[in-house]
Amino acid sequence: MRVSGPRSIEAVERLTGTLPPWRMMQTRTVRNPADGQTIDHALVVCFPEDGSFTGEITVEIQGHGSIAAQRLLMDTLSTECNLTLAEPGEFTRRALQNGRLDLSQVEGLADLINAETSEQHHQAIRVMRGSLAEAVDRWRGSLVRAAALIAASIDFSDEELPPGLVGEVLSLLQTVTVEITGQLSGAKGAERVRTGFEVALLGAPNTGKSTLLNWIAGREVALTSDTAGTTRDVIEVRCDIGGLPVTLMDTAGVRESADPIERLGVRRAKDRAQQADLRVFLSEYSAGLSDDLESIRQRADLVFSAKSDLYPDVVDGVSGHTGDGVPQLLAAIEGRVTEMITPDTLVIRKRHQDALSQAVQNLKDVEENLSEDGLFVDLAAEQLRVTLQTLDSVVGKVGVEDLLDEIFKSFCLGK
Repeated sequence: MRVSGPRSIEAVERLTGTLPPWRMMQTRTVRNPADGQTIDHALVVCFPEDGSFTGEITVEIQGHGSIAAQRLLMDTLSTECNLTLAEPGEFTRRALQNGRLDLSQVEGLADLINAETSEQHHQAIRVMRGSLAEAVDRWRGSLVRAAALIAASIDFSDEELPPGLVGEVLSLLQTVTVEITGQLSGAKGAERVRTGFEVALLGAPNTGKSTLLNWIAGREVALTSDTAGTTRDVIEVRCDIGGLPVTLMDTAGVRESADPIERLGVRRAKDRAQQADLRVFLSEYSAGLSDDLESIRQRADLVFSAKSDLYPDVVDGVSGHTGDGVPQLLAAIEGRVTEMITPDTLVIRKRHQDALSQAVQNLKDVEENLSEDGLFVDLAAEQLRVTLQTLDSVVGKVGVEDLLDEIFKSFCLGK
């Protein structure tokens, strides 16, 4: 149980009698001060303002964890000590307000809590450590230097300025632009690591797509039948492939049909497949892909021969009945998906992407105005000021209050 705030010491001391020195963990008997009833025997540790997660005095009580003991402790802290139960994410919100975390780190923590795969965990840890904030601070420092040089050219326009001033400004702007553009180039892949890649299974009816999906999932998630056209809607299964979150989608068999419901299913299959990050086509033995399937095939897509248990001599075969070729299929999917990821990209959310894209556009406008023989230096200075505000919004220094409630909805109580 974590108690945070200026009255933490006083409140917990009423329950334990005495508290250990700062950062030293000791056992204490926790009692209800009203009747002396023992609630638990627990470990207690206290943290000062500059050494706690929230930036406030904090006391942690580590008990035995039974539901009854937890409820008694919470009730006692509420009724006898007049404390309030934290809202979801309130501790992290206080850490943000007290400058212990910036907004990008809060988002990284939220992603860490929700991480399902090793790559999601790795990505969240990097952002939570402040890697994005460090990059933004570096860019901001360069732009502040550029803004100071522009201000000097305005304030002392009648005096002789050092040669090469505009050249230094342009060099600073170009360096920052190149670095931000490099981060943006990998933004789509980084966001997919966070939210998951979509891979569509496509093929003619009865090529074993649903059977293959069931084998990979390890359970029957899709109905299978010898009757062609059984799958009418898109069926999704979330998987961990090589540490990456992947949603495999079983789609309706693509063919011409007089059945209006099946035609609708085929249209949905094509639409979802075109929106997916990758498509895996199952071809019938020696028949290849139909024109309909070839029309939505893209260069990076994979083609495997279906039902390899019936045709053991096929190349790149896969079978949902025996599992033959499934490891090779999953390895191929992992390889294609990994190619979509740019290493060390820190721009993992749409909010980051939008802000940094706007910053790049602003910097291009600044360069253009500076190149106009000094006629638009005042405008360039204002555009640079707006760019600095845009960068500040990434780490939560300005203009993000409306985002906080939405972000903290994903946090649990006590975090």
